[in-house]
Amino acid sequence: MEKRHDILFNQLKSYREYVLFLLEDISESSADIIPIGFNNNVRWNAGHIYLDQFLWIEFLTKEKTQVPDEFRTWFGYGTSPLNFTKETPSLEELKKLLKSQPDQIKELYGHRLEEEFPTTEMGMFTIEQVLIRTIFHEGMHLQTIIDIKKLLKQ
Repeated sequence: MEKRHDILFNQLKSYREYVLFLLEDISESSADIIPIGFNNNVRWNAGHIYLDQFLWIEFLTKEKTQVPDEFRTWFGYGTSPLNFTKETPSLEELKKLLKSQPDQIKELYGHRLEEEFPTTEMGMFTIEQVLIRTIFHEGMHLQTIIDIKKLLKQ
């Protein structure tokens, strides 16, 4: 694996560790609170971070990932906890999934980072390019979790 790929996976893991750190002191009940001015809660943001990386890989490669179908209903773009009709994964379950995901992606796709696909979105043709985008996206939701946590402490 090239050095830049090692750097990519180190960044992926580093961002993820920070997300997991932020989730450590959130209770199950607090994870479901949607503060005024927000569309979603901490649980939704955690699930969305997990789903987003696999969805982008699926979109690019046209290959199904291991994401449970319910995750698309619960945590997909435009969804809301206000519309949940079934019980969602516990915060502990989400943390386990989030923790294992960077290593799963490295194992499943690390050897294919530079493989080019005909599908393009925002000029991205490779899994490497998609992962860079998902790190940026994870940072946005990481900040949302920080903002919600600040409001929950008031």
